[in-house]
Amino acid sequence: MYDHQKIEQKWQKYWQKEKLYSPDLDKSENPYYNLMMFPYPSAEGLHIGNMYAFTHSDCWGRYMRLKGYEVFEPIGLDGFGIHSENFAMKIKEHIRDVSKRTEKRFYNQLHMIGNQYDWQRTVETYKPNYYKWTQWLFLKMYQKGLAYRKESPVNWCPDCKTVLSDEQVISGQCERCDSPVEKKMMKQWFFKITDYAERLLKNLKEKDPNKKMDWSEDVKMGQINWIGKTEGIEIAYQIKDSKEKITCFTSYPETNYGATFVVLSPEHPKALKIVADRYKDKVKAYIQKAREKSDLERIAHGRKKTGVFTGRYCINVLTGYEMPIYIADFVLADVGTGAVVGVPGHDLRDYQFAQKFDLEIKRVMKTYSGDKSEINEEKKVNHQGIMINSDFLNGLDYKQARKKMIEYGIKKGWAKKRVNYKLRDWCVSRQRYWGPPIPMIKCDKCGWVPVPEKDLPVELPDLDDFHPDGTGKGPLNKVKQFVNTTCPNCQEPAKRETDVSDPFVDSSWYFFRYLNTEDDKKALNKKRIKKWMPVDMYIGGKEHTVLHLLYSRFITMVLYDFGYCDFEEPFLRFFGHGLVIKDGAKMSKSKGNVVNPDEYIERFGADSVRLYLMFLGDVSQGGDWKDSGMAGMFKFVKKIYRLYRDFEKEKPNYGFNQKELNRLNIAIFHKTVQKVTRDLDRLSFNTSIAKIMEFFNWYVQNEKKLTKKEKFLMFGGIAIMIAPFAPHLGEEFWSMLNHESSVFKQKWPKFNRSLIKEKSFELVIQINGKLKARTKAACDISRQEAVELAKNQEKIRKILDKQEIKKVIFIPKKLVNFVV
Repeated sequence: MYDHQKIEQKWQKYWQKEKLYSPDLDKSENPYYNLMMFPYPSAEGLHIGNMYAFTHSDCWGRYMRLKGYEVFEPIGLDGFGIHSENFAMKIKEHIRDVSKRTEKRFYNQLHMIGNQYDWQRTVETYKPNYYKWTQWLFLKMYQKGLAYRKESPVNWCPDCKTVLSDEQVISGQCERCDSPVEKKMMKQWFFKITDYAERLLKNLKEKDPNKKMDWSEDVKMGQINWIGKTEGIEIAYQIKDSKEKITCFTSYPETNYGATFVVLSPEHPKALKIVADRYKDKVKAYIQKAREKSDLERIAHGRKKTGVFTGRYCINVLTGYEMPIYIADFVLADVGTGAVVGVPGHDLRDYQFAQKFDLEIKRVMKTYSGDKSEINEEKKVNHQGIMINSDFLNGLDYKQARKKMIEYGIKKGWAKKRVNYKLRDWCVSRQRYWGPPIPMIKCDKCGWVPVPEKDLPVELPDLDDFHPDGTGKGPLNKVKQFVNTTCPNCQEPAKRETDVSDPFVDSSWYFFRYLNTEDDKKALNKKRIKKWMPVDMYIGGKEHTVLHLLYSRFITMVLYDFGYCDFEEPFLRFFGHGLVIKDGAKMSKSKGNVVNPDEYIERFGADSVRLYLMFLGDVSQGGDWKDSGMAGMFKFVKKIYRLYRDFEKEKPNYGFNQKELNRLNIAIFHKTVQKVTRDLDRLSFNTSIAKIMEFFNWYVQNEKKLTKKEKFLMFGGIAIMIAPFAPHLGEEFWSMLNHESSVFKQKWPKFNRSLIKEKSFELVIQINGKLKARTKAACDISRQEAVELAKNQEKIRKILDKQEIKKVIFIPKKLVNFVV
C-alpha cells in the first residue's frame, strides 16, 4: 500500500539530516541560484495559488541539480506591510502575535510540499536583523541624493488610512481593499527612480543575444509601457496681455499648425495665477473637485472630458491664433510640464475635449492615400501622413516635417528638445505601524538628519493600539518615547520620522540578503554576490510587473552604482506564471471554491498534489483545478508505486551505470528521456509529465518481454526523471532499487540518438488541401517515391483517374498534396 505520509516524512527528515539543500556558498564550484517570490503572510496559511508557483519553481531547481549544478533555493516571508496588518485588524488580534503564528504555519506548509529550501538561510522582513539593513539601504540612498522628501499630491486610501504608490492604485481603487482612492497634498519620502528611467528602459529593449533579458515578453512590455518614454519638444506660449508664458510638451510638433487650445492640470502652479477674475470661483471649485480623484480615475479610457475656461488665451507661435486656456483633470501635473497644447484634428482626446467645449478643429495632415481621416469616438487618428495647411511643411512626410519643425522652433527660440517619461518617483512613505521605521530625525536647527549607521536598527516599538487614525500621521506618532530623541549632529532635542517604509522596499533587495543571513555586521557579501548572482531563474506572478519586479531592477542598478555588485539586472531569467482557478471560476471564499492545499496533501500526499499542479496546463497560462483530476493523478501515483514495489520483490542487485543506461536498446525509453528533457528545458512541465505517463502505459503492455536488468536500468532512469516533479517518490523509487545515496546526487539521464531516430512516419495524402488518406512511409523517402506511393493508394487512384493533376506539393516527412 502507498503510505504517502510515512514516505514523505521519512525523506524530509533525511534531507534535513544530510543538509542536502544547503550548499556551501563560498566553495560551490557550479552555482545556480533558483528563486521563487517569497510569500506575504496575509492569512492563516498558504493557498493553492502559492503552491502552484512554488512547485513549478522547485521542479526547475531540482532539474538543474540533476543537471550537475549546486542549487541554492532559499525561502522567507515578506511579512511587513498592509496585507498582514489588515488581516490582523480583521481578526482583531495584534499583528506581532499573528506574525509569530503565521510564520510557524507558513513554514510548516512549505516543509510539507517538499521543496528543496535551504532552511538555514531564511529571511523574515519584519525581524530587526533584516529591516536593520532595509534602513541601511534607505540611508545609502539618502547619502547619494536618491532619497528625498517633498510635498506632493499623493494617492490616499481612506480605508487603509495611508498613502499608496501609483502602481498600487488599480482603476482608481486601492489594490488591497478596493476603496476609492483620493488625492491629498502631503510631505512624503521618495526614491528617485526617474533618474534610472532610461537605463531601466534600455535594458528591456536590448537586442544583443548576449545581453538580452530572458524575461516573459508580456512582462517586459508592461514595464516599457509603464516607464512610458516620449520624445518631443517644449514650446513656450505667450499669454495674451500678460508677461506670463505657458510651456507645453508635445511629441507631435509637426501638427502644431492645428493647435487651437491649451489645457493646464488642476495642480499647475500657474492654474490660479493666470485666471481672469470673473472665472476664479468656477476654477477654484473645479480644482478642488479634481483633487478628490485619483490619477487613474482622471485619465481612465472612455471617461467623458471635463474642464473649465480660465478667461485667458495663449498665442500660437506659428499662426498667431488665440488659443483659449482651460483647466482640465485629464492633464496630470507631473507628466510632461503639466500643460498640453490641444490639436483636436489629430488626437482623439483633444478631439473629444474640443467637441465638448465647441472649440475649433483644424486638419493639418492627410493620409498617404489622400484621405483626411475624420476622427470619431471609436478611432484614433493615425499620426502618419502628408502635411497640409501647414505653410512651410506642406507636402512633407510627417517624419520630415517633425525634424524641420523642431529645427525651426529651436532656431526661433520658442522650442527646446525634451524627453519625458510617464514613470514617476517612488513614494516610499507609509502612515501605518507594521513596517520599518524610516531612519530619519527632524531637528529644528539642522533640518532632516539621517540616523547614524551604528544606531541601526531603529526598532519598531511595541504599540497596543497599532490602528491608523487617518490624521496623516503614522501610529508611531502616538509613542512619545519613540518620537522624542536627540539630534545626532547638534545633540539638541529632535523628533523621529513616524512614517514607515513601503513593504516593496523590503522585497526590492531580499534576494541579496539570502546570501549573507548569518552576518550581522554588513548587509551584503560581495564575494558571494559575484559567485551566485544575478539570480539564474526567478519564477513568479506577472501581476508584479510594475511593482516588485520594476523596483528590484531599480535597486539592483543603485547597488551596482554603489559598487556592491557588477551587474545591473538582478534576474537573468524571469518567467511569469498564470493563475489557478477552480472548476472554471476564480477562487474566492464567497464562492466557497477555495482550495486548501493542506487537506489535499493529507489525503493524497504532497507528490500527488505537486504532480497535479504541474499537469494542469501551460504554466504561463495557469490551470483549472478539478477534484476529479486530482483523484486521477493519485490513481496514477498509486499505479507506478505498485510497479516499483512489484519490481522490488524481484530483489534487483545491480550497480547503476549511466553508460549502461545509455546503451540500453529500448527506443521508447530514450524517446521518453529526449522528450522530457526537451519539454523541461522549455518549462513545459505538463507535457513532461504526460511523456512519463506514456512510458508507464507502454511498460505495463511490454513488461513480460523485458529482462530484469532492462527493468532495473529503466526504473533507475525514470526514478531520476520523476524526482523533480515528485521528490519523495523519486527518492523512494531509487531506494527500492537497492541504492543507498540520494537520487538527487545522480545525473540526469542522456538519450541515445541512434535509438530515437525514426525509421518510418505517417505520410498524409491530400487532394486540394483536404485529407484523403494516410500511409506509412520510410523517413528517407524521396519526392518521386512519395508521389508514386501516394498515387498507388486505392482511394487516391480512383479520384485521380477522373482528374487532371495541375501541381504536386511535397513536404518531407509530412505530406503529399495533389492540386487538381
